[in-house]
Amino acid sequence: MPFASHPVRRVAAAEGIGASRDWPHTIPAVRQLLTDGLDLGPGVTFLVGENGAGKSTLVEAIAVAYGMSPEGGSTGARLTTRVTESPLYEQIQLTRGAGAARAGFFLRAETMHGFYSYLEDHPGSRPEPAFHRMSHGESFLSLIGDRFTRRGFYCLDEPESALSFSSSLAVVGVLRQLAESGSQVLCATHSPVIAALPGATILEVGEWGIRETAWADLQLVEHWRAYLDAPERYLRHIH
Repeated sequence: MPFASHPVRRVAAAEGIGASRDWPHTIPAVRQLLTDGLDLGPGVTFLVGENGAGKSTLVEAIAVAYGMSPEGGSTGARLTTRVTESPLYEQIQLTRGAGAARAGFFLRAETMHGFYSYLEDHPGSRPEPAFHRMSHGESFLSLIGDRFTRRGFYCLDEPESALSFSSSLAVVGVLRQLAESGSQVLCATHSPVIAALPGATILEVGEWGIRETAWADLQLVEHWRAYLDAPERYLRHIH
């Protein structure tokens, strides 16, 4: 992709960095990224996998390397309450698209409450929505509608944690609009609803590392289909 104009064309190990035996390099997906690199295309890319597979670790590292706070916010945000991020962001380098937009936003479900407080304590030139007065899902949708407006690079970490089925569909609509407007999206998700966005690239992460797959072939989709078809087959094993 030598002339790609989207914000992040490729993610690879920084000069002098190789895969080690230390965490998070022991995660197969992280090890593959450091060994082989990862090309990111325009539009929307989903990272899908089980807990601990490394999808959130990858999204966090790429977002921070791009210039966003590990706790969420726009490019240049300085929200920091407690350092919990992995050192991976210091060990990778991003290949940027020529002339691509520099704006970005990192939406991270687990830190959004702190981000709302940060906005209240550091008001900008325009009034902010009263996020703390909204339900968890309402505040997410309001934030997305308020912040996901400029062309740029948008990273999301498990946004479905706050969303109902209908709200998840609303997020799918926003992601499609971002892609159509020329923005690039990288999203870690457990949601088969969100991952079903037509035209998106789906990367499944697991013990094999990272592999591109179709929505219908995701283990996530297979499990949900089987469960909804006959939940008693799963529930009888719960004690």
